[in-house]
Amino acid sequence: MATVTIAQNGAPGGLQGGPGLGVHPALAGSQAGAKGARVVILGAGPAGCGASYRLAQRQGLDVTVLEQRDTVGGNAGSFSLEGVFCDYGSHRLHPVVEPHVMRDLEALLGGDLLWRVRHGRILLKGRWIHFPLKPVDLLLRLPPSFALSIVRDLAGKLVARPAGGEQTFETVLRRSLGTTICEEFYFPYARKLWGIEPKELAETTARRRVSGSSVGKILKKVAGQIPGLKSPTAGRFYYPRRGYGQISSRYAEAAQALGAKFLFQARVLAIETDGSRVTGVRFQQDGQERLIPADLVWSTLPVSFLARCLRPEPPAQVIEAAQGMKFRGMILIYLVLDQDQFSATDAYYFPESIIPISRMSEPKNFTGTAEPKGRTVLCAELPSDPDQPEWAMSDEDLGRRLTGWLERARLPVSAPIRAVVTRRLSHAYPVYTRDYESRLATVDGWIGGIEGLLTFGRQGLFAHDNTHHALATAYAAADCLAPGAALDRPRWAEYRRKFETHVVED
Repeated sequence: MATVTIAQNGAPGGLQGGPGLGVHPALAGSQAGAKGARVVILGAGPAGCGASYRLAQRQGLDVTVLEQRDTVGGNAGSFSLEGVFCDYGSHRLHPVVEPHVMRDLEALLGGDLLWRVRHGRILLKGRWIHFPLKPVDLLLRLPPSFALSIVRDLAGKLVARPAGGEQTFETVLRRSLGTTICEEFYFPYARKLWGIEPKELAETTARRRVSGSSVGKILKKVAGQIPGLKSPTAGRFYYPRRGYGQISSRYAEAAQALGAKFLFQARVLAIETDGSRVTGVRFQQDGQERLIPADLVWSTLPVSFLARCLRPEPPAQVIEAAQGMKFRGMILIYLVLDQDQFSATDAYYFPESIIPISRMSEPKNFTGTAEPKGRTVLCAELPSDPDQPEWAMSDEDLGRRLTGWLERARLPVSAPIRAVVTRRLSHAYPVYTRDYESRLATVDGWIGGIEGLLTFGRQGLFAHDNTHHALATAYAAADCLAPGAALDRPRWAEYRRKFETHVVED
């Protein structure tokens, strides 16, 4: 295949093996030499778009973003389905966003950034309980036998001895929460979300992914819903009027207005280096293999994929470590219903194994809109990997299975189903297996030794993070770029240590 070299100043570069294609449309209009260091950002999710905006504000940088899809947002993107803005799953912008990031979001989104009240429910022992947990609801709806078992577990914890040996997700939560909550809630949910047994998950999963990882933390969350103790932000979230993907699209639009360029349907093939620093990115677009020169390559792609893309190829131990890093996939099943609203609930949670989906949302309820009339959409999240049977099922088969699961959960679909649509995400969640830290350290250490190469964002840091965390990494990376386009590595290391304390907001 011929390889066309694209210069960010708009002129066709050198050619290897074929005729020139002329100026790429997305790069036309730039002035040669108008900007200095060439920055290529891989991935146009929230982190990639946020970084493009921050870097485009800097003088002396020529910023280009490569995105495999035909639009921005990544797994936090949105699309219109029968007139309803739908996300890739259930997403919220939590009010713990860092203040300087929040100022930009408010400026970029303006009146489209809505302040909403949560209306979630969780299925526990056959009963629907409000989520986030409310004291009165727990007292009235929690099965008495379940509550009594929890009390017994707590009493046993008072005389329990500290656990020895290797700590895992299972041992940490069992020691902190007791057997009942673990066996009835957290462990079935863990098997569903990550596809492996709790004992095979690293203890880091409990610390970073489970915000209620101790009785004290759970009680604090519940107490936070009591009038008088409740904070003004408890049970609330921000949400864009035109779907969650509007966050990324507004960042991208602002970055483009400042001169950044976005190339879509651009599939990364290789990161070219001279052995010690990056020199460019090889990608495929419109059936052509292209090469874009780069002084800096900032990647939000899965860190394991990034390592495998490096040329020359890293040592065998780095490739082996990358191949052993696991991501959990997700099938999103959308039911388009001929009715105004399915319910007033924005998100349902299904921790028990009897219902294969982990969560279901109704997108219209996130914005509170009544439009379009006579139509709504349900979005169900089915954890699954590409090698599992569900991945090959047709939309119709998955739709029929979903309606059966909802019937089992006493959420029958009574309205006519107008359409069933699915989306498949191969990298929905990083899986913290017991050996992931050593694998990540091997891969991360090699990448960190290549000058001009940076990995950040949720996938890039192999992190269980929310969008506000991903944006924080983008802003931090931009802040660490010193004059002369050199990354302040010690400062970035400080940020990385801070990122390791992030805990997912439910």
